[in-house]
Amino acid sequence: MENVTCTFCGAVCDDLYFDGDEFRTKDFCPLGEAKFSRKKRIEYPTIDGKKVSYEEAVERAAEILHNSKRPLLFGWSSTVNEAIRLGVILAEKVRGIYDQCASVCHAPSVLAMIEEGIASGSLGQIKNRTDLAIFWGCNPVEAHPRHPTRYSVMARGLLTKGRADRKVVVVDVRKTVSALMASHFIQVKPGTDYLVFSAMRALMEGYEDAVPEEVGGVRKEKLIEFVEMIKSAKYITILFGLGIAHTRGHDRNVENVIKLVQLINRYTRCILQPMRGHFNVVGAGEVAAWECGFEWAVDFSRGYPRFAPSEFTGVEALLRKDCDAALIVASDPAAHFPRAAVEQLKRIPVIQIDPFPNMTTLLSKVVIPCAISGIEAEGTAYRMDGVPIRVKKVVESEYWSDEEILEKMLEKVLKLRED
Repeated sequence: MENVTCTFCGAVCDDLYFDGDEFRTKDFCPLGEAKFSRKKRIEYPTIDGKKVSYEEAVERAAEILHNSKRPLLFGWSSTVNEAIRLGVILAEKVRGIYDQCASVCHAPSVLAMIEEGIASGSLGQIKNRTDLAIFWGCNPVEAHPRHPTRYSVMARGLLTKGRADRKVVVVDVRKTVSALMASHFIQVKPGTDYLVFSAMRALMEGYEDAVPEEVGGVRKEKLIEFVEMIKSAKYITILFGLGIAHTRGHDRNVENVIKLVQLINRYTRCILQPMRGHFNVVGAGEVAAWECGFEWAVDFSRGYPRFAPSEFTGVEALLRKDCDAALIVASDPAAHFPRAAVEQLKRIPVIQIDPFPNMTTLLSKVVIPCAISGIEAEGTAYRMDGVPIRVKKVVESEYWSDEEILEKMLEKVLKLRED
C-alpha cells in the first residue's frame, strides 16, 4: 500500500510504502521501521491475569470506573482523535481526571503559548520557505529522523530549493548528532537559555551595551553575529524541544523565545515550532481543548472541567493519592512516572488498553489489548504543526480498536449510572 501514514513520532509522515504480506517497509526511518515490525503483543483480555472475553473485560472496567470516586484517565498520545474524544467524555461521566502525556513533556510549552500565543506555521511552510532553520534544545536526527530530510534541512521546497539555500543553526548544551548537519553550532551552558534569549532580544533592539561580554557560555560577538544572521534571513523557523521546556525556567524559557520571535517579526518573517514526540500527542491536547476547554490536567469531580497543572496532572494526583482507580490508554506511566506515583498505581485498580505489554501491564487489574492505530485501525491524528492527518488501516486484525473499546465502555458506564 502506498501513501501509508507512520504512527510513531509527531512528524506523522504520510508518504510511505508498506508491504503487508511480509511486514517489509520502504522509505521508513528506523523509528517507523520498528513501529511496523512484528513484536510481542498482548494476546487476549485478562482480569487479574485470567483470560476473559472482550465483553467481560470492558464490563469489569466500566464497573471499576463507575464505582470509583475520582479515577485518573491518562495517556492518549498514541491513539487517534476519535478514541480521545470518547476518553474525554468518559472522564466527564465518571467525574474523573483527564490527563495526557504532554503533562510530563511539552506542558511548559503549552502553558507559555496560553500566556503569549505563538507565531507558528505548518511543516509545509517550513519546507517551502525557510532559509534559516534554528534547532534549539532538540535532536531531530535521532528523535524525528525524517524531519530534516522531508521538511527542514535538505527538503526541496518551492522557494527554498534545498540544503544549499538554507543556513542551519543548532543550539544545545552539547554537540549532538544533529549538530553535524548544521552550518553553525552554538553551545550554551545548561539552564541558561532564558539569559541567552534575553540577550538576543536586547541585541535585536540595539541595546548592545546592556549585554555582558559572555551570556550562558556564549561570547557577545557570537550572539551579535547570530542576531545579524537572523535579521538578514527571509524566513526563519525556530524549532525547539524539551531542552528548553525541561530545564531551569521551564515555561518562562518558552515564553521568552516566543517574545523573541515576536520581536524578530518586526524585521523579517519568523515562526516557532515545538518538536512534539508521540504521533498524536498534539491531538491528545487539541481534542480535549475542543471538548472541554483545556488540554491536560482537567478535573471533572465537581461536574464541570477545572484546569490546574500543579494539582490535576497524573503524577500530582497519584503523589497526593487523590485518585482511587486509573484507566491507562496508549501509555506506560509505570516506566516513566516517579517511583512514589507508581507505588500508588500499584495500590489502586488499573485498567490498561494497549496493543503491547509493558511495565504498566504488570500492575494492571484489567488488561484489554487493542488494534494498532495506523496499522490495524484507522482514524485521525494531529501532526506536530496541528495539521490533521488521516491515519490508514493497512492490515486486518481480530483486535478491537481503541475507539470500539472506549465506546462500549462508555455505554456500560452510562447504563450503570441509570441503574
